[in-house]
Amino acid sequence: MSIDDRVAADARLMILRWLANQVDGRASDVVLARVIDAYGVRRSRDWLRTQMRALAELEAVKVEMVDTVMIATLRKAGRDHVERRGVIEGVSRPADED
Repeated sequence: MSIDDRVAADARLMILRWLANQVDGRASDVVLARVIDAYGVRRSRDWLRTQMRALAELEAVKVEMVDTVMIATLRKAGRDHVERRGVIEGVSRPADED
């Protein structure tokens, strides 16, 4: 796996974890850009949207456009991945917690 693929897989996990911690399981690309930036992944909004679409293709999230903002909503497969009940290829696996 290339470093770019690894960064994308890690960012996808960050997105899923953030969504899993939200009461309604939703967040906009604006918020998610801040989330991945806080972890040192500084990428364009287009790059982030590509990751959100990839998660949608993997059925981990549902994405919709509201005006010019992309909204992601966590789906069952995404929650199962975060909670380690399933595995989604292309998304880093959550680390073991001590």
